[in-house]
Amino acid sequence: MEFLSGITAGNFLYIHVINAIVLIILITLFVSARRTSKSWLKINDYLGAVTKTINSVRYGDLTKKIEKAELPNSEPLAESLNRMIETLHDRENMVAETQTELHRQNKLLEAVINSLSDGLAVVDENLRILRTTAKISKWFETEGSHLIGELLTDYVGIPANTTFFDLDETEVTVFTDRTSVFSASTVELKLEDKKKRYVIVLKNVTDQKELENLKEDFVATLTHDLKVPIIAETNMLELFLNESFGKVTEKQEIALKNMQASNRELLDLVQIVLDTYKYRNQTIRLYRENIMLQGFIEEIINEMRPIADKSKNVLRLNSSRDIRVLADRVQLKRVIKNLIQNAISYSESKSPIEISIGEIPKYIVIKVKDYGKGISKEDIGKIFNKYYSAAKKFRKIGTGLGLFLSFQIAKAHGGDLTVESVENEYTEFSVKIPAGSNDNIYIGE
Repeated sequence: MEFLSGITAGNFLYIHVINAIVLIILITLFVSARRTSKSWLKINDYLGAVTKTINSVRYGDLTKKIEKAELPNSEPLAESLNRMIETLHDRENMVAETQTELHRQNKLLEAVINSLSDGLAVVDENLRILRTTAKISKWFETEGSHLIGELLTDYVGIPANTTFFDLDETEVTVFTDRTSVFSASTVELKLEDKKKRYVIVLKNVTDQKELENLKEDFVATLTHDLKVPIIAETNMLELFLNESFGKVTEKQEIALKNMQASNRELLDLVQIVLDTYKYRNQTIRLYRENIMLQGFIEEIINEMRPIADKSKNVLRLNSSRDIRVLADRVQLKRVIKNLIQNAISYSESKSPIEISIGEIPKYIVIKVKDYGKGISKEDIGKIFNKYYSAAKKFRKIGTGLGLFLSFQIAKAHGGDLTVESVENEYTEFSVKIPAGSNDNIYIGE
C-alpha cells in the first residue's frame, strides 16, 4: 500500500507539472496572439491608408502623401511611393504648361490664317470639307461648322477637263458669289496616317482682273494709236530717200537711213506690244506656208545689218544646205529678228553673231548665238516670262515682251524656244519648228 500510494503521489505530481506547463504555454500563446493580432491590425490599417492614397492619385489628386507607420520596412515603401507621386505631379504641371502653350500657338495660327486674304479649305479624297477658314464661310455664305462634311463641288465649279486635285491658279466659279472672279490652287497634305487630304487655296482676284483688263485695254489703245504716226513717218522717210522732194545729199541720205532704221525698230517694238495683247485675247492666227530658210534668213540679216553695223557686230549665216519649213512667214520673221536684236544688244562690240540652220529628229532648228554678257543662272529661268527684262541691269531699254512673244509663237507652231548661256562667254537661242505640216491655228488654245 505504501508502495502504491508512493506511485500515485508521484503520478499526481507529474500531472500537476504537465498541467502547469500547458497553462504556461497557453498563457504565452495567448499573449503572443494578442501581440500578433495588434501587428496585423496595424499592417491592415497601413495598407488601407496606402490603398486610399493610391486611389486618390489614380483619380487625379496628386497632393496626397503616404504617412510613415511604426512598422518594420515601411519607411522605404512610403518614400518610394511619395517620390513617385511627386514625379507625377511635376509631369502633370509640365503637361499642363505644354497644353497651354499649344493652345496659345493654335489660337495664334488660327488668327493668322483667318487674317489672310485667301480662303483655305481642307478636303478629303472625296472632296468632303474637313475644315475651313472664315473667308470660305463668308464666300460660301454658310457657317464653318455647317460646312463640315459638305461636298466642295456644291459650292465651287471648275473648268471642263480639270480636276480639283490639279488646280493651279485656275479660274473657278463660286456659286454663292457669281459677281466676283476667283482662282484656286490645290496642295496635297503629307501626313503620317497616310490618309489623302488636300488644301484648296481660294483667292478673290476680281480687283486684279479688272486692273489687268484696264492695263491691257490701255496698252492696246496706246499701241494702236502710236502705229499711225510711226507708219506716216516711215512713208515720209521713204519719200525723202526716193528724192520725191528734191535731191538728197550723201550726208542727208545717211541721216535719213539712220532715222529709217530707228523708226523700223520703234515700229517693231509697238507691234510686239500689240501682238502680245492680241495673243492674250487669242486673235493672232498662224498662216503657214513653205519657206526656204536660207533666203528667208538672209533677208532678215540684210534688214538687221544696219543695226549691227552701229556696234560693228558681224552677222554670219552658217548653213550646209537650204531647208524647207512650213511656218508663218511674218511670225517666224518676228522671232528671228527679235533674237538677232537681243544678240546685238548684249554681245560685245565687234564680236560675231552666228545664225545657223540645222535639223534634229522631227524638227528644223534655227540658232542665234552671240559672244557677250551671257545670262545668269538666276535670270535664265525667267527670260521667257511676260514683262521680264534683263535690260535694266545693263542700262538698256526693254519691255520684256519680245522673248515672251517669241516663245509663244514657237509653241504655237508646235515647236519650242530654248536657251543656253554661260555668263561673260556666250548665249545661244534655238528655235525648233516641226518638220511636218499643220493647218492654220490660233496662238494659244
